[in-house]
Amino acid sequence: MTYTSKAIIFNILGCVLLFSCKETPKTSQKEAEASPVTTHQKELGLTIVPIEHATAVLQWDDITIYIDPVGGKDAFTNQKKADLILITDIHGDHFSLSTLEALNTQKAKLIVPQAVADNIPSEFTPQLDILNNAESKERYGITIEAIPMYNLREAAKDFHPKGRGNGYVLSKNGTRIYFSGDTEDIPEMRALQNIDKAFICMNLPYTMTVESAADAVLAFKPKEVYPYHYRGKPEVSDVLQFKKLVHEKDSTIRVVQLDWYPKDDY
Repeated sequence: MTYTSKAIIFNILGCVLLFSCKETPKTSQKEAEASPVTTHQKELGLTIVPIEHATAVLQWDDITIYIDPVGGKDAFTNQKKADLILITDIHGDHFSLSTLEALNTQKAKLIVPQAVADNIPSEFTPQLDILNNAESKERYGITIEAIPMYNLREAAKDFHPKGRGNGYVLSKNGTRIYFSGDTEDIPEMRALQNIDKAFICMNLPYTMTVESAADAVLAFKPKEVYPYHYRGKPEVSDVLQFKKLVHEKDSTIRVVQLDWYPKDDY
């Protein structure tokens, strides 16, 4: 073997050892909890795709559902056209008229509270189903129930007054999925029954603390709970602490973290 060949082999081995001996970086909250679920979960004909913060796409058999679509057309590049669009409230992280206008939504039904309908142009009127709290509608074999969402803390009551926005329970073939929208741990949430998957918000000052969210979940006991909408101002809620609080009192509730903030480390 020539000197040059030996040098090349030595350099290659050195590079391998260098990279394999580097200290493994600390895993972030996202990395620790997102595995093995990364961007979706498939089961029982259901695919859940987190887009960002409060925005999600559900593929339920052959029906595509957009939850609070914001972020513009590009956020939905790889998604099918919506059959159903559910909007919870008027705030910009839940309702984006420019996103609705940019997407191909002509064949979609829009399930919205009255406050959102009041901000949608008349060309969308034939597509609108307006639901008030406690009302329901069946579309494409899916029953959609409007659940109240509001603040309890005096300092936060102006953020989300009772009756303006909707959380939603979607039911099909015995499976029930709950999206909380922006709320605190209200009695109407605690009274929910037979929820298979619950998407629960937790961000201050707008919704509720991790402790309140965990306490509410322990009250209505969904089979699975998905922390979402957990970026606050200025703090980001600790979803690992939320999981710990839930499992300390009920280890049968599965806590699933999806990647709701693909552009960030949390």
